[in-house]
Amino acid sequence: MTTPLRQGEKNGLSAMRKIAGAIFLGSACVGAAFLLGYAGFALSLPREEFAVPAPAEGVVALTGGSDRVLDAATLLASGQARRMLITGVNRATRSAVIAKILPVSRQLFDCCVDLGYQALDTAGNARETREWARQHNITRSLIVVTSNYHMPRALVEISAAMPDVELYPFPVVSEHIDVSDWVSNLRVARFIGKEYVKYLGSLLRTKVMRDFDDSEPPPQLRRSVASTTHDPG
Repeated sequence: MTTPLRQGEKNGLSAMRKIAGAIFLGSACVGAAFLLGYAGFALSLPREEFAVPAPAEGVVALTGGSDRVLDAATLLASGQARRMLITGVNRATRSAVIAKILPVSRQLFDCCVDLGYQALDTAGNARETREWARQHNITRSLIVVTSNYHMPRALVEISAAMPDVELYPFPVVSEHIDVSDWVSNLRVARFIGKEYVKYLGSLLRTKVMRDFDDSEPPPQLRRSVASTTHDPG
């Protein structure tokens, strides 16, 4: 005959098994979704460079590789854009040094190439690009130049910062990372895996920021409130 105490123990063990099973199943589903997303991300990375579909108002190069800056300058020189930003420039790098290595004339460099020294990461690149675009009345179209593996995250950040501007990606194929080797090369697989995690982080962060911005009062109301509380003294 089963005592109430023993029956309670059995019920408790059964409940624990169900909870453990649910946790295991949930973890397995999350893991499978992550692996499928990772595979899709790796397969989506461009394997070769392609032409920009149309001229744009500006072109931005995100630092991290010399090829990015050179390709962006080539687009500027060929008339694909009227102005260029290099964002995330090392503060110790002088403009004269950059001018010497770019495939543009000194006159074009002085006229139409801007250097951004404030950005420290991709989100900072997006903010710096947005401020630059506002200063130079770039409101419709922008070419984004960065490495192929970095392009998805760059587009997420820049499109969140500049939602009304059409972005033309120009992915630079890296000589150091062959993204097509992600299945057979563990080093490449790890590298792309880290980039995929960062990409997911950007998606989540920009979504949260967008929801937060949507919950704020419209700009006119914020300005009105500020003007009523401003102390001119």
